[in-house]
Amino acid sequence: MASRRDYYRDQDAPEANSLVPRGSALIVDDNGAVLMQRRSDSGNWSFPGGTMEIGETLEQCVIRETKEETGLDIEITGILGIYTDPDHVIAYPDGEVRQEFNITFYGRVTGGTIAVSSESTDVEFLTPAQLETLPVHETVRLRLRHHTEQRPKPYLG
Repeated sequence: MASRRDYYRDQDAPEANSLVPRGSALIVDDNGAVLMQRRSDSGNWSFPGGTMEIGETLEQCVIRETKEETGLDIEITGILGIYTDPDHVIAYPDGEVRQEFNITFYGRVTGGTIAVSSESTDVEFLTPAQLETLPVHETVRLRLRHHTEQRPKPYLG
């Protein structure tokens, strides 16, 4: 299952050799549940999102990735934060070690139907209570905490 490995504040983490812009979407339904996908490569629950491609904006990237990974169409409604912690790196089997660079947007569902992609094993809206007991990476928990704090300005860090 683990084709990549996340390191967060780990003294044994390899040194980053890559920096790739990524975006993700935090989408909340009318009942306060958050759209999450269970990643097939790690087994962790995470927000939909991915790597920006040449020729698109980061907003377009997040809309595209959310559609590909969840089947849902969204619009971007704001920014939760910019996450660039050098203590969070992701090591891939090919030797690439990326330093985190992610902008997490707020989004709202505008259409589509929930569907599971090849990148995940499940997609669903989960309540904060459900998320407490599920495997979620520390950096995603940080974003969930920032969301529940209802910060007046985006997180920068």
